[in-house]
Amino acid sequence: MYRHCEERSDEAIPSHLFSNLIFPMRLNEYRIMWVLVLFDLPTETAEERKIYSKFRKRIMKDGFSMFQFSIYLRHCASRENADVHIKRVKQILPERGHIGILCITDKQFGDMEIYYGTKKEEPPDIGQQLEMF
Repeated sequence: MYRHCEERSDEAIPSHLFSNLIFPMRLNEYRIMWVLVLFDLPTETAEERKIYSKFRKRIMKDGFSMFQFSIYLRHCASRENADVHIKRVKQILPERGHIGILCITDKQFGDMEIYYGTKKEEPPDIGQQLEMF
């Protein structure tokens, strides 16, 4: 219907805007986000280890996976979805320890260089996810 600007000037949409109107939520490497939770919690007493374990289990229950010890990450389809998970992490923060929350684009995550010893490895490959809502 709105293929060319010349067809009808009163209804025409420039072709460079057309795809954004039809597919405004198209997933791409700048829209998809990664949320990283970096934490250093005390583990000297049995109670501190219990708090550490509880925090770790709760973020894993929310879909975070271990990237390194005390660094967990989660793939999110959008910034809005990332904000939901960041809010959940903030709600379960323990009273003691250092916790950082970092949100980066899929493009930035894909530019990361990962090594296992001296051998270079590829970042985890996460395909596009279908969002129902």
